[in-house]
Parts: sequence; C-alpha cells; structure tokens
Amino acid sequence: MAVFTEVGFDEADALVRRLGLGALSGLKGIEGGIENTNYFASTEAGEFVLTLFERLGAEQLPYYLCLMKHLAAHGLPVPEPVADPAVAPPTGHALQIPAGAPCELLHSVAGKPAALVRRLDGRSELAPGAPHCAELGRLLARMHLAARDFPRIQPNLRGLAWWNDTCPVVLPYLEPAQARLLRAELAYQNHVAASSAYEALPRGPVHADLFRDNVMFDSHASADAPRLTGVFDFYFAGTDSWLFDIAVCLNDWAIDLPTGRHDAVRANALLAAYATVRPLTGAERALLPAMLRAAALRFWISRLWDFHLPREASMLKAHDPTHFERVLRERAHASFDLAASADALAA
Repeated sequence: MAVFTEVGFDEADALVRRLGLGALSGLKGIEGGIENTNYFASTEAGEFVLTLFERLGAEQLPYYLCLMKHLAAHGLPVPEPVADPAVAPPTGHALQIPAGAPCELLHSVAGKPAALVRRLDGRSELAPGAPHCAELGRLLARMHLAARDFPRIQPNLRGLAWWNDTCPVVLPYLEPAQARLLRAELAYQNHVAASSAYEALPRGPVHADLFRDNVMFDSHASADAPRLTGVFDFYFAGTDSWLFDIAVCLNDWAIDLPTGRHDAVRANALLAAYATVRPLTGAERALLPAMLRAAALRFWISRLWDFHLPREASMLKAHDPTHFERVLRERAHASFDLAASADALAA
C-alpha cells in the first residue's frame, strides 16, 4: 500500500464521477504495504479505496476483482469493487470469457490498471487474542465454501513455481547458514508437492495473504467478544489448497511475533472455529506441519526479494525478512507437536 504512482486529484475525480459516485472531496495516499499504490478516496457516495496495480496485469486482475464480487454476493464482508456502468459485463460462462475481454470492475488511472472498492468499517487488531482468531477461523471457512462455485481459475502466482524461480535470485544476499536453510526447505516443499497426500488436499480460491492488517474488527466491541467486520486485499489470491490459506493465517495470527514461536491457544481457537464450519480432512491434518513451513517459506522468499531488490516509491517500507526466517525455523523444529495438535482437534 505504498505510493509508487502519484495520482492527481482531477484524474481521481473524473473516475469517481464516471462511476456515478458524485464529486471527489478528498484523496490521501495510504502508507504501508509494498505491492500496489493505494489511496483513500472520499466522495459524495461515501468512502472508498482506490488501488493502482503496479505488478499485476489487466489479464490477471479480473480473477481478483470477480472473486471479491462473488464473495460479496454471498454475504461475506469483503470490499465489493465498483463497476463502470459504461462497460457491459461479458456474457457467458466466466471460464469461457476471453482473457482480453473488457472487465467492468477494472479501470485505468495514470496509465495503470486500477480498481475502486468501498472502504470497510472497523480497525485491524494487531494484538489478537483467541476470540479474534476464532472469528477469523469461522470467516475463513465460510470464504472457502462460498468460493467453491467461483468459475474462474488462476494459480497462486506466489506459489511453488514462483519460489523455485525466485530462490536463485535472493540466494546471493544470504549468509551460508541462511542459504542452506532456504535450499533445504525448498527441496522439502518440492518433495511434499509431489506426494499423493498433497494431491488429496481440498482446493479452491484462497486469499493467501490474510495477515492481521488485512482484517477489520468492530472498534466498539470488547476484546472478549470481537466482531469481524471485513477482510480485504485479495490481490495475492489464487487457486490453491485451502490448507495453505489456513497455514498463512496461523503463521501470523497464532505466533509470538518477536520469536516466531507457536501460540497453541490462539492456533487451537482458529482451527476449532474453522472446523465448526468445515472440518479438516485427514490429508489436511497430516500435512498441516508441512504447510505451515510452506507458508513461512513463501513469505521469507518474498520479503527477501522486496528487501534486497526494492522498487522506487514514496511511503515505502520493506518488511524485515528475518521475521519469517525465524518462523520457518520454529515451524520446522516444532512439527511433531503441531501434528499432535491437529490430530487432537479432529478427535
């Protein structure tokens, strides 16, 4: 959510007027994040977030935008993209729509593909307790089930293929011990991905980046009885195993941030709440430790890449890659205990 591309007030005003939202009254760049340019946009019709996509192309973006629209239509608290009334939605089955077909949810601002979504109410909880994790677990399971009939398919663009391609790029920046860990874990994940157990994992659209700062809670609710009000930033979504999505959440919501150590109370709250909506399969319980390592590896590699090969932007602050190195080491060390925890939840 850094600002890579400066957007003029008049250009943003022209967009919101074209979308039928009245005049623009305020435009403010959003600090944080490292992928896209984001602005808060205030209009006569309410509060919105304007996103300019800096890496993703127009051929990939309809997947994310249509997924958000699909989930919103199923009653889930996600930011629904605003459609351009002048662009007719393509007819026919979504899988048969040509890649270059116009998308009424995708716009152009400052020469970049862009989207405008309604701003969610609430605030992020950066120090979540077990009740917050339970809220997230239930919502995540609902999202997975609601997206089962989403017809578009797009692989997780930050999945195993990307890890294999990016690892050689970041290895020169690592100390020998770090390089050994990265090579060993990548080899292990390739081995897991080739297994029959991995093939048996349930799959579908996943968020793949559901960190604490991508979830909103009612700011007036108590910590003992939180109310989740929204989930946003779907721009790493893709078709992948649901277990990977769960693991990404556990690696942020259910660890001690300074050490990367597993927090069993929060993890069990998240998993138990998820299971009330969709119980884990045997294959998922068996591969939970491996998938926790996979999720840690994914974010270690991406943070190494962003840290050592940064892009020019105002308000940009790259995340510390050593955080997910710690998480990966902890997950590999504690895999036996995590497997026992998963089995206990199934009992």
